Amino acid sequence: MPTNSGHSSTRSSRWSSDTALLIYLALITVVVHWITGGRYGFHRDELALLDDARHMAWGYVAYPPMAAFFGRVSLILFGTSLTGFRFFAALAEAVAIVLTGLMAQEMGGGRAAQMVAALAATAWCLALASLMTYSAFDYLFWVLAAYFVVRRLKTGDPRWWLAVGGAIGLGMMAKYSMLFFTAGIVAAVLLTDLRRDLRSRWLWYGVGLSLLIFLPNLLWEANHQFITLTFLTHIHARDVRIGRAKGFLFPGQFQITQLALPIWLAGLYYCLIAKSGRRFRALGWMYLVTLGLFVVAKGRLYYLGPAYPMLYAAGSAWGERWVKSMRRGWAWATGTIVGVILAVDIALMSLFALPIAPIGSQWFKNQVHANSVIAEEFGWRELVATIAKIRDGLPAADRAKLGILVGNYGEAGAVDLYGPRYGLPRAISGVNSYWERGYGDPPPQTLIVVGLTRKFLEKHFSSCHVAGHNGNRYGVANEESQYHSEIYVCGALRGAWPAFWEKFRSFG
Repeated sequence: MPTNSGHSSTRSSRWSSDTALLIYLALITVVVHWITGGRYGFHRDELALLDDARHMAWGYVAYPPMAAFFGRVSLILFGTSLTGFRFFAALAEAVAIVLTGLMAQEMGGGRAAQMVAALAATAWCLALASLMTYSAFDYLFWVLAAYFVVRRLKTGDPRWWLAVGGAIGLGMMAKYSMLFFTAGIVAAVLLTDLRRDLRSRWLWYGVGLSLLIFLPNLLWEANHQFITLTFLTHIHARDVRIGRAKGFLFPGQFQITQLALPIWLAGLYYCLIAKSGRRFRALGWMYLVTLGLFVVAKGRLYYLGPAYPMLYAAGSAWGERWVKSMRRGWAWATGTIVGVILAVDIALMSLFALPIAPIGSQWFKNQVHANSVIAEEFGWRELVATIAKIRDGLPAADRAKLGILVGNYGEAGAVDLYGPRYGLPRAISGVNSYWERGYGDPPPQTLIVVGLTRKFLEKHFSSCHVAGHNGNRYGVANEESQYHSEIYVCGALRGAWPAFWEKFRSFG
């Protein structure tokens, strides 16, 4: 009598396979973000991205188009839900976790190695996906490019360069720091046995594909006088000036990798020095060259974060073979210790990066002190409500010709997100892509102003006075409550709007 036991066995093994376990781990992180992601509020960077998502283009002053594209998809699917807006960032990091485990598999690692590599990557992925920013997609495409390089090294098939090129092109559409990792890949080709692929058409097809994918954004930049280069030059000079580039190596890289530090160090040793890791020498050079370029360029500490998953994979695969050579008891103890350490690593990162602490608790206060990003998720609704209250107190003639002038993209994004429910006009700002959207026609005659100094306003506008204050009901100290606390009402511009606007452009 025929049975379907063979099909049942296949189905069962598929659901309990190594790859399935990686996917389960990744899905857990998505669920965690879905449960916790809406507890506080939008971050200022997310508010700007949300606004850019409503103005789809092939580029923006501050970044390439990918994050705004996924922001637009989230608006279509979830509306302005904060949890929904962060969904694709969480999904991108979940895919990166799976790819990290699969890299360990390609390097000869079994189930334990794959899970260790994936768990080592999970802590930083959880932190990165706590916000919807371009960094989440940048991370994913670095890891994807590394995975395809590993496939090329494992199989010896040069056709994988086509996939590498695709990942690089998509990475460039996410964040321009992909250029640094690309330089690392180029160096790895020149410094290892991959040099022979320079004669392969597949490598050059990959180069062509990366350029083709990136071409729309490149054309956008050309049509906008490469404004992002001006933006990045300005932002980098500011970061160096205020010390954001300090501590890149230490404690910077420790903050990214934390308790997983021994795993990636083992991976770097395996790839660069160990005889058994000769096949994967390219990965070591990819890391070192990228690291060196960021040190020279004075990058911020988290820029190198996407380079670690390939080293986690290498260290885990190599470490698994070492553990298997031990006596059974020692092997079990070592595996248990590694598992506990990585669990603690994930817990520590979650405690300080995810929006899970009760507001006002000591845990919350410690979290805000250690992670200033959290503080910038408060006060935006209150700001817009205050602006609306000030508007309602103005004479009817002033309300009819009202504009809302703001100094930074967080304020602009908040007004554009929450303002419509109060009937407020869209924000006017000179920062980043907001400058290109102009000041309206006809220009406003009365302005409610946030984020600009009294000295600046009295120079350019008539009859300015303080009409309200910016803050938040939780008393969280952040940029708005500390430095932009006064809200002004000003009369007409003293000069002509076109001349004023030409000089009003700023970057932030």
